[in-house]
Amino acid sequence: MTVPTQSGTPLRLPKSIEGDPRAPQLLSNLTTHTLLLWQGSELKIPVVRMTGELAEALRSAYSAGQVVRSLEKAERILAAEERGLEMADRQSGTPRGRRVSRLLLLANDGAERFYRKVEALLRLHGPRVLAVRLEVDEKGLGELLFGPQHVARLLMLEHRQAVGAVLLAMAGQW
Repeated sequence: MTVPTQSGTPLRLPKSIEGDPRAPQLLSNLTTHTLLLWQGSELKIPVVRMTGELAEALRSAYSAGQVVRSLEKAERILAAEERGLEMADRQSGTPRGRRVSRLLLLANDGAERFYRKVEALLRLHGPRVLAVRLEVDEKGLGELLFGPQHVARLLMLEHRQAVGAVLLAMAGQW
């Protein structure tokens, strides 16, 4: 089952969770429980609550070193990965499948300029990057992983294992 992503191409979940019984409902919910990324945007992104299960999945990913903090770091990593993927495609002669392999988790209190930059990133990296807005502010998101008095507007999960675990942690909340 596939549904359109933020970039308009079909959303394909990571292979690790594709066979999970929750996957069809998760896929549907990721495209129906959405809001515009910012007021002038054409992109709609899923919106999810910060549940205990989701918080635990994020802490686990952070402990495993699978979380990148900040838009700037995410941009650099995604650009480097894209160059590598393009080289691999050229060498193999066949294009790779387009599945979600990176997950951007956004605080819900960012400025319009921030969300516009996120939109540009999503348009550039298409179906392999999925953005989700969490119903938590930057202080709550930062304190969850980095401790008191820390903020985080954007977290990127950069390993498929973490992406799958966090997506499944979201599955039950709708």
